[in-house]
Amino acid sequence: MWLKICGMTTPEAVAAALDAGVDALGFVFADSVRQVTPEMAARLAAPARGRVRCVAVTRHPGQQALDDILAGFKPDVLQTDAVDLPLLRLPTELELLPVLRGRHDEQSALPGRVLFEGLASGAGMPCDWITARRVARRTELVLAGGLNAANVASAIAAVQPFGVDVSSGVEARPGVKDPAEIAKFAAAVRSTAPQSSGTDSKFSSRPNTAGSQSGESAEQSRRALEKSAAHEDPV
Repeated sequence: MWLKICGMTTPEAVAAALDAGVDALGFVFADSVRQVTPEMAARLAAPARGRVRCVAVTRHPGQQALDDILAGFKPDVLQTDAVDLPLLRLPTELELLPVLRGRHDEQSALPGRVLFEGLASGAGMPCDWITARRVARRTELVLAGGLNAANVASAIAAVQPFGVDVSSGVEARPGVKDPAEIAKFAAAVRSTAPQSSGTDSKFSSRPNTAGSQSGESAEQSRRALEKSAAHEDPV
């Protein structure tokens, strides 16, 4: 079970997540109590480089803001709403984690991996697990929204996702992670499925990673993202 802890703001949170054996850390650049600057994110992520994926989490970023994030933070992965991706100029080697929210057309094409959550990120509100389960049957789905140590096993059983993502569910207060809650959440996740290897080689071979594709397959991935984005609510 692939595991991401999102909203890193302190060295203690990064250390706890690494000790818990997570697969990815999220650094938020969108408007949020967890928002960091590219320079702050780079400092926080330093111990994690080469050990886990460092994810830049955005929502509807402008091109200049994104360029600043890429230059200052140098993320392994960009997470942003699927509707954003066709509008941005992105390095071909940058890995992508498109976000789908709520309602989704089951006939639309999907990229190889998506993050599925509700309309509001980081608000502790569960998404629609029934719709998430349908999407999880068609692609590698990372489930987010309202997860915590008490409900993540039920969520995994209901949705059968590829992975899970938590933010507010492991916090002592908004914006500040609790190392003990990170450990509890990771243990709850690992109890439901075998532990992953700690690396994510699939990211570089999935259709949503343009750097690993031929020109033809990259174009097919772009079209899948655009078709998927066309059916997302503009929130």
